[in-house]
Amino acid sequence: MRKFFQEIKADLKFKTAGPGQKLSEPSRAPRESPKAAAAPKPRQGPTDEAQMAAAAALARMEGRPKARLPSSQEAIRSQVRKELMAEAAASERGLDAEEEEDTVSPLEEGAAALSVSGVYFICPLTGEVVRKDRKEQHLREAIQSYFSVDPVAASIMEIHTFNKDRERVRVGLETMAKYLDNIYLHPEEEKYRKIKLQNKVFQERISCLEGIHRFFQAIGFETKTLPVPGQGKPWDTEEYYVLKEEMLARLEDLRHYREQLLSSEPVRARLDRQLCVFKPSPEAARFELPPDFYNLSAEELRREQRLRTEAVEKASMLRTKAMREKEEQREMRKYNYTLVRVRFPDGYLLQGTFYARESVSALYAFVREALRDDWLPFELLGPGGLKLTDENLAFNECGLVPSALLTLAWDAAVMADIRAAGEEQPRSPLKPELLARVQSLS
Repeated sequence: MRKFFQEIKADLKFKTAGPGQKLSEPSRAPRESPKAAAAPKPRQGPTDEAQMAAAAALARMEGRPKARLPSSQEAIRSQVRKELMAEAAASERGLDAEEEEDTVSPLEEGAAALSVSGVYFICPLTGEVVRKDRKEQHLREAIQSYFSVDPVAASIMEIHTFNKDRERVRVGLETMAKYLDNIYLHPEEEKYRKIKLQNKVFQERISCLEGIHRFFQAIGFETKTLPVPGQGKPWDTEEYYVLKEEMLARLEDLRHYREQLLSSEPVRARLDRQLCVFKPSPEAARFELPPDFYNLSAEELRREQRLRTEAVEKASMLRTKAMREKEEQREMRKYNYTLVRVRFPDGYLLQGTFYARESVSALYAFVREALRDDWLPFELLGPGGLKLTDENLAFNECGLVPSALLTLAWDAAVMADIRAAGEEQPRSPLKPELLARVQSLS
């Protein structure tokens, strides 16, 4: 195991040269004893040809899909990578790597000064605000609690919310609707009130859906073991869902359940904007975001930081417009959310969280809801004074990810009319309740 650990460490050290370092071949030669060691010799870098070959090989390896390692190997590789990063940091500062075991990564250094603590959602059933990593579990718990209130509605929520394949849900529910239609149209026919659980269609289209069996129970079906028709042997039986007799007097309820099943939508937690108002600050353009905003793991973010050191080399290459656009699109897909600040003419800042693929119209609505006079026309200006006129574009299409500082500008003609009318303007256009909880931007 120790040999395996050393080989992985050497291999990773070859692949992850730090900023300003040259790729070098790992050395497997044993260290000389302290007595025999002479003055330390400067490390010889590889030739230009060797560096080019190594870079090409690394690019090919990074482009291939990587097989998932066993958990034990993953743990070892993670530990090795941490040690290599610590050694690289220590080398840059001229310190011994052994004295830098507690080196803090760049992501961890900024944790105390994050612009927002994370991404949060509002549960539509409980109204509670929960963090992103707790969202799914909280929804499950909320729906489970709702069974004591309305078991039919709760089971329908389960079906629509936790089955991610929407096409499979559509096919399954249409088949379920046919079962209920047959019962409603032919209540005297006993065969329509029984559904064989081992039926191929039932198994492939309905039984596979999460929550469907709780729906059967909630609308009045019960499980029964019945003999196989035409078989004389008493042990030849099959499992069925059978509609209870009392439900025949409530056929309109069955029809209502059918409509409710087909028309319902998944329960979705709503993104919490985390609205904040800040006093004027020279730090308005500085953003420190948590990993929740990125479509990358923490390790992938560190790798992205290392790859930025190659930006100078890439900038010197001739790239076509199509190549640049493709690279920009790849960059945009890295982000799930964006943090936006809008600076008002008086310097006050309005901050909110949005989906990266959400349209800019949501930002205009967000700002308008915060205004004391929401009828006042305004424009939002991006970097360089560029007007955001097309509200149908998404944030990532406008380059406003993972964060952006925008400027609000009032309609000049309307403001001139207001001044000409001699109307007294309030100290700030923001609502008083927002100004009452204004914060200082650190």
